[in-house]
Amino acid sequence: RLNADNARFLLLAVLIVLYMLCGAAVFSAIELPTEREAKERWEERLENFTRRHNLSRAELRHFLREYEEASVAGIRVDDIRPRWDFTGAFYFVGTVVSTIGFGMTTPATVGGKIFLIFYGLIGCAGTILFFNLFLERLITVIAYVMKSCHERQLRRKGVLPHNGRRGSGTSEVDSLVGWKPSVYYVMLILCVASLIISCCASAMYTPIEGWSYFDSLYFCFVAFSTIGFGDLVSSQNIKYESQGLYRFGNFVFILMGVCCIYSLFNVISIVIKQSINWILKKLACKCCHRCQRRLFHSRRNVVMPGNVRSRRNISIETDVVNESDTDGRRLSGEMISMKDFLASNKVSLAIMQKQLSETANGYPRQMSSNSKQNGFSGGVGALAIMNNRLAETSVDR
Repeated sequence: RLNADNARFLLLAVLIVLYMLCGAAVFSAIELPTEREAKERWEERLENFTRRHNLSRAELRHFLREYEEASVAGIRVDDIRPRWDFTGAFYFVGTVVSTIGFGMTTPATVGGKIFLIFYGLIGCAGTILFFNLFLERLITVIAYVMKSCHERQLRRKGVLPHNGRRGSGTSEVDSLVGWKPSVYYVMLILCVASLIISCCASAMYTPIEGWSYFDSLYFCFVAFSTIGFGDLVSSQNIKYESQGLYRFGNFVFILMGVCCIYSLFNVISIVIKQSINWILKKLACKCCHRCQRRLFHSRRNVVMPGNVRSRRNISIETDVVNESDTDGRRLSGEMISMKDFLASNKVSLAIMQKQLSETANGYPRQMSSNSKQNGFSGGVGALAIMNNRLAETSVDR
């Protein structure tokens, strides 16, 4: 089990590195020409300015460095609201505890930086706990709604009685006891919810902030995903129309967007985990196909002529194939008899009989062996919540 987890971890690390390399290549190819053109235009303007005003390049660069320091402190050419009044400070701590971190406001004093370390340590931990609790309740609501829709479909098909009681033992009704929504349906629902919130928020930001609709959608993803570049930041002007209502709407949209995108990221992480398990399974099948095929034929499809097992009362604990008694029979090619097959698979049959009995009696299902083996030891934190609330639908189903 430990080796399997290590293999998944290494494969995930390799895939992330490859993903980052591909992303770096794409962004470099897209953005580098624009950066070079902007640098050439800036150098040309700088040269014209120094020639027109009879300034040296060194003096002008020194002045621009001072402006950069003032910009870091929150000073801009255009009039904007004070960064460290109460509303500005509240906006700042919201970006801290939500881990967005736009970067347009940062503490400049030593005391502020020290306080930020301890404040962010507790605030980020508490906010992550809030996101996990929100995720648990959101998945519970989605599971309840989807289970109700599933029951309604069963009633329409006539499988489930309209009074809600269980029928006479059909497989659909038996499986309804431990039914859980598929992770793919939950991912689709969260994608739609995140898209709706982003579109509504963009419709608010576009006329108020003066951004294009595409820039507003870009800001929504950067903010909701807690990436927080800081190139576009909402609620930074001194005055807005209906300022109080706009700031409240901005707070609500960011809170809802972060919660939905956080939940969506955790669902996508489960899909990625299943994809990694599928890749490892395919690699193992290709590497060990011949060995497994030989082993399967030698142990399952042939038995030895010779001594036939005469014991009738075989316990589950002692029911193992005696290799020393069967070594001579394995070379004959005789097909295995039903008696030997049942004897060699008695443990599996007993476990299957127990599972069928529990399912028929409606006992709550425990985590299946597939779900236990289909992930990084069940996951921790938000990933564990998703594994417990959702059905671990395999990729190869």
